[in-house]
Amino acid sequence: MTLSISPVDPAGIDVLAAGAVLYRPDPDGPQVALVHRPRYDDWSFPKGKLDPDEAMPFAAAREVAEETGQRCRLGALLGDVRYEVAEGSKLVRYWAAEAGGGGFVANHETDELRWLPLDEAAALLSYQHDREVLHRFTEIGPPRSMVLLVRHAKAGSRSQWEGEDALRPLSATGRAQAEHLDELLALFGPDRLYTAPPQRCRDTIGPLAARLGVDMGVEPRLGEEGYWANPPAALSRLTELAAQPGVTVISSQGGVIPDLVAMLVVGRSIPGVDPDDVPARKASTWVLGFGADGLRSADYYREPKGGIGAATGG
Repeated sequence: MTLSISPVDPAGIDVLAAGAVLYRPDPDGPQVALVHRPRYDDWSFPKGKLDPDEAMPFAAAREVAEETGQRCRLGALLGDVRYEVAEGSKLVRYWAAEAGGGGFVANHETDELRWLPLDEAAALLSYQHDREVLHRFTEIGPPRSMVLLVRHAKAGSRSQWEGEDALRPLSATGRAQAEHLDELLALFGPDRLYTAPPQRCRDTIGPLAARLGVDMGVEPRLGEEGYWANPPAALSRLTELAAQPGVTVISSQGGVIPDLVAMLVVGRSIPGVDPDDVPARKASTWVLGFGADGLRSADYYREPKGGIGAATGG
């Protein structure tokens, strides 16, 4: 089976589900959580069907909480698994997710949880497709850091704005997109926020800043004016921010993001990402995972509600 990630046409799938390879650090290497389902007498990763109108990343985090009792921080997309069930064709999308604490309580769906090293988890898993997902997790590895590179939401019309362009605010649609981005970005557990100078970039992550109770650092080199004056300096600054442990959110512009992502991707093995065609629609997000050797994963969320576009595959 080859894992892949692409926009899903619900008309072609009878059952949509989401889950995660939940992991925690250990001196001897990461341990992952497997759950036992008494109904099937099997061992698998926490996962479950989407609720009505629920996007996949939200479902993955919810299912982790319900089946393991753990809070989690989403990371890289790992892949889609497709197979047949009684209801028809089923697709399950998996993320890597770092455990954030909590306590397991047995219930009718999952009556046991085990934390295991990767090799022991592979031996215990009941299904080959889950071992494929685990293999993908092993290839990427837990990130040393993550950067969420966000293009600002929709702003008011430039032709109808009489002030400086840098002060042009979000439109009503843009403000709604910013509220949705607040919920989506929170799934990744941000530690710090930065923004390009334009007001529309600040406003895009304003709701998230309010949620977290943190200030936004201003990064002129990561706005269009500063970027085009010196692209190498902008890439250097992004690399510095990416070296910070944890998760960094950067709100920037459409004239910057495709170039930065392309420069990071060139020479790397990041399936599904074309450096010559990097999308960056308004209110979209690139989730970039970094290891000791640089960029390890790059996933594109084309919609502020969590819709997936171009993304990591295998």
